[in-house]
Amino acid sequence: MSLAESLTAAIELNGQHVRDLEGFADIYDPTINLVNWQRTLPTEVSDCAALLVQHPSLWAFRESVRPNNVAQALARGIPEICDRQALIDDIEQLTDAYCCLFECEEVGLRIEVVDRASCPRFHVDHVLCRLVTTYHGPATQWLEHQYVDRSKLGRGNNGLPDDQSGLILANGRVQSLNTGDVVLLKGEKWPLNEGGGLVHRSPSIAAPARRLVLTLDPL
Repeated sequence: MSLAESLTAAIELNGQHVRDLEGFADIYDPTINLVNWQRTLPTEVSDCAALLVQHPSLWAFRESVRPNNVAQALARGIPEICDRQALIDDIEQLTDAYCCLFECEEVGLRIEVVDRASCPRFHVDHVLCRLVTTYHGPATQWLEHQYVDRSKLGRGNNGLPDDQSGLILANGRVQSLNTGDVVLLKGEKWPLNEGGGLVHRSPSIAAPARRLVLTLDPL
């Protein structure tokens, strides 16, 4: 067992619910691998998101951005089929908070409309820490650390579905975020967190439903 595995085995990693962006600093607690800001989206944001998922074609925008240019980038990347300003302002605020939290000047931003689960199996991200929020549609699902048999991730599932592979231990249940929630998911590359990255997946979507999802990663 590696040092990181020993550390994560000795503690019980938990999810943390916070009331505002300032609570995101809790992600630095070594006993926490998820921080969730539970919020209700402003009407202007949710209305715009509802129109964006009705765009004739699926669309995605991916770009490296800084807090001082993210608004301009989004004005180029988000289709002009709604009043976008409230949505752009929200993403700009999240980008600024994320950069301040992790002391990074630039982030990888992805916002896209999807009509299927992009990551349908439970997995961990091999990143430092990812921000995810779903502006429209069902949101990310996750598992509590103590109820996961990590040997069943990836090829360890032997081709069996997650609910049959033994991945989810007794008394474990799938947790679901809400639309609008902003979550930080600690990944495998967080210092001393190998074996402790949050196990999560994209929710299933039944046609014709769609999701509008934003992710931020440090660069």
